[in-house]
Amino acid sequence: MICSMDLATLYRGRITQTPGVLAGKPVVAGTRISVDLVVGCFAGGMSEADVLTDYPHLTRDDLRACLAYAADALRGQVPIGSAA
Repeated sequence: MICSMDLATLYRGRITQTPGVLAGKPVVAGTRISVDLVVGCFAGGMSEADVLTDYPHLTRDDLRACLAYAADALRGQVPIGSAA
């Protein structure tokens, strides 16, 4: 079951933070698309297909990485200002 696995394995290498990119927000590696933007898309009612259509350079694994990162951040398992 995915919920019981180490979520960091889903986002390690896919989510990065760089001080000069989007003010240091966690982003999908190689893009300027932030984790909070992706999570906000889902919260706003967009489907996975909608997000992938609007952001065609993202993959399904990128979306999962964003959600896993957000889940770990909410659990306090990602230090603020640090992406794996």
